[in-house]
Amino acid sequence: MLDRYGLRAAALVLAFGFSLFHSPLLVARQTRSPIAAESSPLTVDEIVSRMVERNRERAEALRGFQGTRRYQMQYRGFFGSHDAEMMVKLTYTAPNSRQFTVVSQSGSKFIVEHVFKSLLDGEQEAMTPGNRERTALNAENYQFALLGVESTQDGLEYVLNVTPKGDNKFLYRGKIWVDAKEFAVKRVEAEPAKSPSFWIKKSKINHNYEKIGDFWLPSEDRSESSIRLGGRAILSIEYKDYQIMDATPVAAAQSVRNAPAPSESELATNLATKPSN
Repeated sequence: MLDRYGLRAAALVLAFGFSLFHSPLLVARQTRSPIAAESSPLTVDEIVSRMVERNRERAEALRGFQGTRRYQMQYRGFFGSHDAEMMVKLTYTAPNSRQFTVVSQSGSKFIVEHVFKSLLDGEQEAMTPGNRERTALNAENYQFALLGVESTQDGLEYVLNVTPKGDNKFLYRGKIWVDAKEFAVKRVEAEPAKSPSFWIKKSKINHNYEKIGDFWLPSEDRSESSIRLGGRAILSIEYKDYQIMDATPVAAAQSVRNAPAPSESELATNLATKPSN
């Protein structure tokens, strides 16, 4: 049946195109004022280098946490309407152990069994050491371009365009927003680098992070997929109830807290002194 292939393919968009981020709408949309890319005090290479280093430091410091997820999916297409929801408890233990416990489930049994559970399996696959190395957000796997700097109520964010260097099913293309003080990814708007299925015409993925203690963890995923021959699937994941169970001090946490983020005037002052790459 087409609807079954379409539903399963829509699940792969998030499972295979996005679970690599689980290593940041619960976070309110902020008023953003764009600043030209040429105003950045850092080059794109410097931004990426600092982002990779801070990500490594936070990953090494986070030894374990727990949280709750709510998976929801709506499918509307030629073969009817299907909805489902599942609540899952996650226990993470470094470096790559994730234990999922289903707390409740309702709605379409097909979605629960063949969509939600394939998401969990896909996330486990993405977290294997080999896949993590091949899909890490770094200069080995992606090309970066600085699009600009945005001013929000919480500070400045660098906006980068990311283009995959390969067609690995876990890679994506789109834009990321990087906090200018802590060099953490705060938001992603992207699409899979490689379509997970013939049945998917186009997919859009939005991913948000929130800060929990010294760490940036997912707060919400939303994936919208257009199914070939008609239909649309909307898949969302809400993350909540985080508890950090085991962590060591983040190497750069204290210096990051003490170091002021660049101001808009500093960005403008550096216009003539730093190339934008």
